[in-house]
Amino acid sequence: MSASEPDFAARLVDSLPAMRDRLERREALLDMIDAVNASLEPVEIARRVVTEAAAWLPAPCLALVSSDDTGQLSVLAERGLDSGMGPAVFSIAHWMMERGARRTDAFVAADLSRDRRVSDELTASVVAIPLVCRRKRVGALIALDRRPSASEPQVSRGVYRTLRSMTDLAAVAIHNAIQLKRALELSVTDDLTRLYNSRYLNQVLRHETKRASRNGRPLSLLFIDLDGFKAVNDTHGHLCGSRALVEAAAVIRSSARETDVVARFGGDEFALVLPDTGAEGAYQVGERIRDRIAAHRFLAADGLNIRLTASVGLATFPDVATSSEELIHAADGAMYRVKRVGKNGIRAAASSR
Repeated sequence: MSASEPDFAARLVDSLPAMRDRLERREALLDMIDAVNASLEPVEIARRVVTEAAAWLPAPCLALVSSDDTGQLSVLAERGLDSGMGPAVFSIAHWMMERGARRTDAFVAADLSRDRRVSDELTASVVAIPLVCRRKRVGALIALDRRPSASEPQVSRGVYRTLRSMTDLAAVAIHNAIQLKRALELSVTDDLTRLYNSRYLNQVLRHETKRASRNGRPLSLLFIDLDGFKAVNDTHGHLCGSRALVEAAAVIRSSARETDVVARFGGDEFALVLPDTGAEGAYQVGERIRDRIAAHRFLAADGLNIRLTASVGLATFPDVATSSEELIHAADGAMYRVKRVGKNGIRAAASSR
């Protein structure tokens, strides 16, 4: 945009009649309802809301920022932002989240770099509208222009009320989608380690064995048991034992590949589902996990230097199993054979067919 063209504040004034006409049409409300009900994914809802907002607000840059239950902010969707605008967006959103739950006023600035409410040097004019759900601020819709304006961008009271009715619809939909996603995550997540739980592991294995059978691709499963873990509980107590399990989970997760599914099977046993992976590739992953477990100093933050090893069992579909249940049984059996012959090793299940 050239310097001779109207700034954000001027464009906003010029667009108010058309904005009022657009927002007060019944179709605008129906379009927003369709947008927020088109998906249960927070990011997809936010993306659709930003698309709708681009038709109302004459700003080249838009961002929808959400706050979770812990106060962590994230940009769910954006349009036109560059990498240098991120800190400014979060500063604005943070300021808005700190406002009282009953406050519904917008954040406006002719030049953000001169605004004392936020500590950011970005030269930009801004209009930010809070997203309010059940009398609680859950995010913000932020419109920016990288040029400063001669005056603060302003929206008339009537237009702002209509805008708020639209953004409140978005706020409820996004908040509910985030809560639903969180509930689903908790239902498949182990409370202690934050890995997937055995319930989810069984679901994934059933799905992946069917997919592997259809596609003619291998599928491998690793079973991992921590050698000597009982001694940690007996010597240092169950609290230290729990912390050691959390550390082991982190080591295993960091050793797995992005496509692998990592779960806590129960107690000090873990499992990895390796899609599209034959025995040789799975063996390499298992060896990496075994090596890193052996090298890790457990409970170092507590002033201890505990060393653990791992026994790893490996089974591959369809080489040694024809179902998810057989795959689990084969990997578990291979792991226990490692235990019986001295621990701290890896063994692949042999076909019994």
